[in-house]
Amino acid sequence: MPLPEANSVWPPRRWAPELAEIAVDDAWYSGDPKRLAAVYQGQARRRDGRRRLWGRDRASTPDRRESRLHIPMPADVARRSAGLLMGEPPRVTVQNSALQARLDELLGPRAERTLLEAAEVSAALGGVYLVAAWDAEIGPRPLLTTVHHDAALPEARYGHLVALTCWEELERRGSTVLRRLERHERGRIEHALYEGTADNIGRQVPLTEHPTTAAVVDSLGPSGAIETGIPALTAAYWPNIGPNRSHRGSPLGRSDLQGPARDMCDALDEVWSSWMRDIRLARARLIVPAGYLRNRGPGHGASFDDDQEIWSTLDIPPTDTGAGITMSQFAIRVAEHKASSDALVRQIVEAAGYSPSTFGLDGGPPVTATETLARGHDSMVTRRAKISYASPAVADIVEAMLQLDRALGWSRLTPERPVVAFGAAVAPDAQTQAQTLSLLGQAQAVSTETKVRMVNPEWDADAVAAEVARIRVETGQAVPDPVPDFVS
Repeated sequence: MPLPEANSVWPPRRWAPELAEIAVDDAWYSGDPKRLAAVYQGQARRRDGRRRLWGRDRASTPDRRESRLHIPMPADVARRSAGLLMGEPPRVTVQNSALQARLDELLGPRAERTLLEAAEVSAALGGVYLVAAWDAEIGPRPLLTTVHHDAALPEARYGHLVALTCWEELERRGSTVLRRLERHERGRIEHALYEGTADNIGRQVPLTEHPTTAAVVDSLGPSGAIETGIPALTAAYWPNIGPNRSHRGSPLGRSDLQGPARDMCDALDEVWSSWMRDIRLARARLIVPAGYLRNRGPGHGASFDDDQEIWSTLDIPPTDTGAGITMSQFAIRVAEHKASSDALVRQIVEAAGYSPSTFGLDGGPPVTATETLARGHDSMVTRRAKISYASPAVADIVEAMLQLDRALGWSRLTPERPVVAFGAAVAPDAQTQAQTLSLLGQAQAVSTETKVRMVNPEWDADAVAAEVARIRVETGQAVPDPVPDFVS
């Protein structure tokens, strides 16, 4: 899709269903009750015919206090998904040691934070785009940035991203909307500025009309675009997981809450709203006769002082039991609400592909890493699936960054395609690992080198060899053969 024609519908109608669903995911992820109500306005009923909590119209009763309560379960699912995937930053390696040193410099703590945030957004919205950028004022190196799922339109062929159009709303003046568009193709990046309306791209205006786009004017080549000088695309798509069940055949990934999980989140909010309503109604209230009220004077009404300790004698018949002070206090259905809430949370977690133990729903904490992995089997399966989607995207963008680093003159090293390895989700238990190595050693099933690699998977070949040599010296295995070779 090239840059849009003037006065065309924006976003394009082709992507309207996917973008509408991403808007729903975004509302749940944000946790903002106003955004949830706006998204579901006019959708008071679910597919099963039941009323939807966040679709009920409250505009007709403006004086009514908002009693609906949102539980941030969608955001919690996205956060835990990112933690499960990125508990340890992925290790990105190349063969050339000098290039590896430069790569470690490019992928420092800032890039690690970017990937962690990208993992959370991808889980919440269904995907995220990784984009390579550069700014000489920031420093002589390519930068890793992200574009969220609802701010870009991809072009894919045979499952591979071939172009990407990103957009950003810069200004909104009345009905006029100013948008910046950025299109990534192989070898070039186009920039454009459009002045239109909320649903129309409008006309293209000079880049100098806004400071954000004016900054790139000096970087444009003869073709009117920025020539990157590299064969790779300066963008990569990181889908959360596939397939997209709501839009089969779509190149976009699906969020962790796609499908009935959203309705279950709505039901969870309804349970908690009911629970809080019970608490409000259960506040102790005193019902007193009108004679107990103190007149505050004309126009000021009357009040009852519940702290007053001494009361004047009133002419009340002793048999009139209904004329005294009566306390009203309703019961709070704690057990019923908690059981309903726990059941819904479990269903939401399982629908998202995770084990209940990942969310602390299966009793006490496990003692060993082996028990953790056993309880979290579904979470580990989902994690492995997500890694298969994340690894190619990270490798693509890092390779593009290395190519840009050389093309822009900041490095003379020959770029390589990196290998991306995600760390373990659960740190291995030292006692269990020691027992495993001991049993393997007794069975003479592994070498000393293999044992060292199992204990230190992040070590390179030189470090492993040095450790093996030290072990052999300490255990006496390095002693030379006392029997000289037979010389014939």
